[in-house]
Amino acid sequence: MSISNSDHARTVELPTELRVVNVGLPLFEEAVRDQGASVVGVDWRIPAGGDTDSVAALGRLLGPKSAAIDTANTEVVRRLNDGVPLLRGIETAAQVIPSMSSRTILHCGPSIGWSEMCDPLRRSVQAVIVAEGWAPDVAAAGQAVAGGDVELAPANLHRTVVPMASAIGPSSPMYVVSNDLGGTEAFAPLNQGSGQVAWFGVDSDEAIERLRFLRDSVGPVLASAIASMGPTDTFSLAAQGVPMGDDVHMRTQATTNLMLRDLLPHLVRSTHAAAGDVASFLSGNHLMFLNIAMASAKALTLWAGEVAGSSIITTMCRNGTTYGIRLSGRDDQWFLAPSPPVQDALYYPGHGPETSAPDIGDSAVLELVGLGGPAAANSPAVAGFLGGRMADAIAATRNMQRICAGESSRFRLPILDNVGTPVGVDVRKVVESGITPAVNTGIVHASDGSGQVGAGVAWAPITCFVDALLELDRSTS
Repeated sequence: MSISNSDHARTVELPTELRVVNVGLPLFEEAVRDQGASVVGVDWRIPAGGDTDSVAALGRLLGPKSAAIDTANTEVVRRLNDGVPLLRGIETAAQVIPSMSSRTILHCGPSIGWSEMCDPLRRSVQAVIVAEGWAPDVAAAGQAVAGGDVELAPANLHRTVVPMASAIGPSSPMYVVSNDLGGTEAFAPLNQGSGQVAWFGVDSDEAIERLRFLRDSVGPVLASAIASMGPTDTFSLAAQGVPMGDDVHMRTQATTNLMLRDLLPHLVRSTHAAAGDVASFLSGNHLMFLNIAMASAKALTLWAGEVAGSSIITTMCRNGTTYGIRLSGRDDQWFLAPSPPVQDALYYPGHGPETSAPDIGDSAVLELVGLGGPAAANSPAVAGFLGGRMADAIAATRNMQRICAGESSRFRLPILDNVGTPVGVDVRKVVESGITPAVNTGIVHASDGSGQVGAGVAWAPITCFVDALLELDRSTS
């Protein structure tokens, strides 16, 4: 083969500037950047982790079936945004939940038997039974449940949500929150505060006495004050609290203070003998508003949950053993997975993952309405559990944006140019991206009844979302 002179003269010119686009694994992106080159990373993942059944279902649910689902989702998001939760009063559980028998204990999370309950939830149930006067001590209380003398039921099935390892009996004082636009009403117990308390899995004498104090003193004083104050738009307070640093889940200081400001004129007029003690308790309980926010969120998700054919999650809760979700329009169908540990956590000295119970409580309802994890970006307190930088908290909110169907019209994030917090967790987006909802939460000791040992951010298990997706595909024409 002959080579012409022109071939000898031809030279190859290499580029003087290298620009790289990396798709997928960030390790390659970091290596290029470490060498001083320009690189743009594209966060791409194989849809649904490559699971063929899930990919096929997504093809249908995001394809030919998507029009009807998207229409239903639009209505769900509208209800979550337009509903106005009003705090109307405090009543006992027996007064507002007629289906609750005189020997019923309601607990957090999906339905679970006594033998499967984690230690903190068992202790909470025992403390409530003693406070109700059904047993002289916690040992006898445990025997009463094991012997079938006490009925156990999930609070969620009774329009009720309870935080952490909470359990409630018929005499427990309950916040009553209504959503008049949707005709729904929801309930949550009074927050028990910090220290030796049953909602942290403690069944000591002190924890039992706190339950009695809430029933006999805090409940009556607050009931009178709320009645005098009149119906309160709770989410208008939360909307003020979010720009002040609250996520209204892990941190509720600002919103609690706003609530106490409105209650103050009515509290000081109380003639109840324990009014002073109640005032001291409320002023030291920075999580007071948490339970009010939970009942408010439940009132909206109950309304949103009436919409059929949606791919949005309207129930998300944990009992320390199982993690349960329900799709809108499918209140009779649970999708369950083992309750995970709290992954991004800060612990009290001497504690760690080995001493911690799995994720627990009904408070994940807040993440479904744009609070908690969706509001992380504007909360320095939440950032402390995600690496300490606001960029980490912003990333948590960005992840929630990727799996939600819309944004809040009332909860705004100043740090993100006042964008609304993500609303409406879409099971299709969760499974496609592999990103599950982030839930801001506390951590309780797994076995010794000592109470809270830390706090952090728990990521929901993917398997229950996959099951929900496949069922949605099977049942949607």
